[in-house]
Amino acid sequence: MSIYDWIVLLGTIGFIISFGIWKTRKQENLNDYFLGGNEARWWTVGLSVMATQASAITFLSTPGQAFHDGMGFVQFYFGLPIAMIVICIYFVPIYKRLKVFTAYEYLEERFDVNTRVFTAFLFLIQRGLAAGITIYAPAIILSTILGWDLKLTVIIIGVLVILYTVLGGTKAVNVTHKQQMTIIFLGLFLAFFIILNKLPEAVSFTDALSMAGASGKMDILDFSFDLDNRYTFWSGIIGGTFLALSYFGTDQSQVQRYLSSKSLEESRRGLIFNGLLKVPLQFFILLIGVFVFIFYQFNPAPIFFNEKVIEDLKQTEYNTQIIQLENTYNGLVNSRLDLIGEDWNEQNKQAYQAYLLQEQEIRSEVKATIKTALPKASENDKDYVFLHFILNNIPVGILGLLLAMIFSAAMSSTASELNALASTTTIDIYKRLIDPSLEGIRSVRVSQLLTFAWGVIAILFACFGTLFENLIQFVNIIGSIFYGTILGIFLCGFFLKYIRARAVLIAGVVTEAIIIYLWWIDYVPFLWLNLIGSVLVIAIASLLQIAFRKPVAN
Repeated sequence: MSIYDWIVLLGTIGFIISFGIWKTRKQENLNDYFLGGNEARWWTVGLSVMATQASAITFLSTPGQAFHDGMGFVQFYFGLPIAMIVICIYFVPIYKRLKVFTAYEYLEERFDVNTRVFTAFLFLIQRGLAAGITIYAPAIILSTILGWDLKLTVIIIGVLVILYTVLGGTKAVNVTHKQQMTIIFLGLFLAFFIILNKLPEAVSFTDALSMAGASGKMDILDFSFDLDNRYTFWSGIIGGTFLALSYFGTDQSQVQRYLSSKSLEESRRGLIFNGLLKVPLQFFILLIGVFVFIFYQFNPAPIFFNEKVIEDLKQTEYNTQIIQLENTYNGLVNSRLDLIGEDWNEQNKQAYQAYLLQEQEIRSEVKATIKTALPKASENDKDYVFLHFILNNIPVGILGLLLAMIFSAAMSSTASELNALASTTTIDIYKRLIDPSLEGIRSVRVSQLLTFAWGVIAILFACFGTLFENLIQFVNIIGSIFYGTILGIFLCGFFLKYIRARAVLIAGVVTEAIIIYLWWIDYVPFLWLNLIGSVLVIAIASLLQIAFRKPVAN
């Protein structure tokens, strides 16, 4: 990276952190620290909700997902607008009427303290794991660029996020989210137009889309009921709705964003704003990944995008084999590049697709070799596709801005998560079970200490946690393991008034055990776990409640 890129990157990050700390200097009580004094307007709520979800993982992994598998991943988000409407009608009014700090306070009023603590505990587990991943993602970038040790990079990034989250609380998170989303939007549009500009002059936008279609990258909708396919219209519209209901309606990292609003109406407007913008935004990010794929149809692409792994592979006994695979791969790429320069008729289109298939077979062989020779290395390079492109093709100065975009996304989501983890631990665990008299400036100090503690835990997980899949899927898999159970408990509370505490608590524990087992044996695609978990809690709780009401025979 050039000195200009460093100036842009460090200047942007430094401004965001300094601005967040300066704007939130006075924190006198829990309302100030966790709800920002209830001052947020709808646009702040909307951008903060979006920034919480749009982590660095989104901008690292999603383009790579589209590069390899096409636009079908957008179906994952089809249920989100439906969920926003349901949450605005049913969830938000209850939270605002009760004036709660966390979503889980409602569960004690509706059921009992055990249900509240159990559900809060499930949230703390899954969000604590996710916070580590959102720190890990940008650490990949900086360690790749600078050659730094990955664990050291994780610690540096984690400390930066902890700094302004501990000092500023929710208000700092909300304030910085606006600046971060501005950088994110600017970076995305710049990246897209740079990719278009780097395509050959003779290749128009429609030509590029036609080539993407011929490569199978523009297959957006899949109406099949194939459970072996993770992303279909039905898994998105059904499983995605339940995932979004749980994430935006019961996950404290999101609930805290709209609890900090000035009024019920401001919360609703912010959520609807997010619902209208989120699907087009994800479509655009996936489209960037597709156009990165098109760019590499006219330019040589590496045989494996994590080039550090290839370097390590060449230091093993598989050196000769990998060099032979590279030579074969490069020959296919050159032949394909020659073909693209000819007329785009049906015969050449079929030959082009045949070359792509052969290249994919060689990539699969490389991944199999990595798995054998380097068992600790990941054979999945989706997370490195977009990173490889921007490091090798983005002009000086713009590179710094794009990296600032990814770092902004990392800081925004991680800050929200740490803030929510601290609020849940303070309100639902510490204040409820340990020190009910916690108030005033002492409550702020305890909250800051717990924010710091969760930051350290997230850093440790990012350093030592085992990651699999690509990051964007991994985060959603973690959520799906817990979200269905949590949502089922809340749905029982909102809509099934006959269900009481003992039944719903037992149902929650049993359901979570079942969901973990179904995930472990890979019984269904992970999106369906959200629906299954919710339905199981409702069904088991209903049956138990009927059983508990039965008179005992003499």
